[in-house]
Amino acid sequence: MAVPGRQCLDSIELLTYNGRKICWQAVVFIKISWKVVYVMISILKESKQKYWDQEIETMSRDGIEALQLERLKKTVKRVSRVPFYQKAFKEKGIEPGDIKLLSDLKNLPFTNKQDLRDNYPFDLFAAPMSDIVRIHASSGTTGKPTTVGYTRKDLENWADMICRGLTAAGGTKDDVVHVAYGYGLFTGGLGLHFGAERLGASVVPASTGNTTRQLMLLQDFGATIIAGTPSYALYLAEEGIAAGVDFKKLKLKAGFFGAEPWTENMRTQIEEKLSLTALDIYGLSEIMGPGVSVECPVQNGSHIHEDHFIAEIIDPDTGEPLPYGQQGELVLTTITKEGIPLIRYRTHDVSALLPEKCACGRTHVRMQRITGRNDDMLIIRGVNVFPSQVESVLLEFGETEPHYLLVVDRKGELDNLEVWVELSEKMFSDKIKQLEGLEQRIRAKILSVLNISVKIKFVEPRTIPRSEGKAKRVMDRRELKNSIF
Repeated sequence: MAVPGRQCLDSIELLTYNGRKICWQAVVFIKISWKVVYVMISILKESKQKYWDQEIETMSRDGIEALQLERLKKTVKRVSRVPFYQKAFKEKGIEPGDIKLLSDLKNLPFTNKQDLRDNYPFDLFAAPMSDIVRIHASSGTTGKPTTVGYTRKDLENWADMICRGLTAAGGTKDDVVHVAYGYGLFTGGLGLHFGAERLGASVVPASTGNTTRQLMLLQDFGATIIAGTPSYALYLAEEGIAAGVDFKKLKLKAGFFGAEPWTENMRTQIEEKLSLTALDIYGLSEIMGPGVSVECPVQNGSHIHEDHFIAEIIDPDTGEPLPYGQQGELVLTTITKEGIPLIRYRTHDVSALLPEKCACGRTHVRMQRITGRNDDMLIIRGVNVFPSQVESVLLEFGETEPHYLLVVDRKGELDNLEVWVELSEKMFSDKIKQLEGLEQRIRAKILSVLNISVKIKFVEPRTIPRSEGKAKRVMDRRELKNSIF
């Protein structure tokens, strides 16, 4: 299947490395000339090991599907002991023994984020707390997060997935990995951290913020691989260039960027400014964390680890599965997760699946870069933001009206959120000093809830448009241009 907007030419190349013949398939994308081939040759020269687990990563389609079916059956039996799934299966008239083919997956019920909230904190766990060795959580709309538990085996599998991506990018035990994702309840930092450690690399747990110090560490510690959000990567680059840092003289060779939508234009800027190969990494805390899929240097979709997940694309309105190549909502089923296995989890991320064998030699299905969402969630600088979160904050302030608008804009390649707040008649005519104090309190409260800084703009009463139907709460001015697909 041709990739929209790109022409490709398949060829087989034989390279000699240390006297050993290496056979691989190269895809030359006309639009980007020989860049892909150059990157793959560079990585092959830098690393003797192309795969972390070659048997699994290059498994035949029949082999993958047989393994998935075996693991799906075990997972369905495991979750059938969880009260939530007992009830869901009963309502659908399904018994664990009814799963005989992979196609039977479509008969199983969906799971949603609200189901995790309704079963807070641990009612969806399929393992006893004595087996849960780590708990992560995402933000909640009213203060209650969605919680995810991991067994020791879950963490080993997660680290293994990260190792596959790092190895594909030429990563080895000789690398220094600078992790600029947040650490804490958020899954980003620790996911990359323990994966890089398992690879044997040296890990710098830089976390987020303190950009001046991060620039110093990148230079002094000789980082070769960096991981973080693409918007922060650009900010890091811009601050570094302004401070006189010559990134071409640094040792950086690859970067893994995710947790927010980004474009091919952003990739080009990151690669040019940081002088590295920028790769996409996808994940969500409910399923595992970053590493559910990872892009290889071919940069033609990220590889879903199909020995751990079954991916579907559905019509978000009907729930019916869609064929390969067609865009829809990504749905994921975990088939090795022990702590909190999820059946047909609706991510609300819009993508498509590409089944063809990749030029890198990997056979697992690839997913297109996420192009948007089909719910009201926004992703701002890697943070999930729901309008209801902002609404709950504003309702605490008597000086404002219950009418607001979230204005999302992009300055350069960095996303910014401005909250338009309608003032009460009395407050609008009040003193400037009091308005400044109110602005500071609202900003501080939103920061404590969302963990991102926003701008507050006060507007006159009755300024924000009213609606007889569903109120419009978001004005998204971002233009995702030059998308990779």
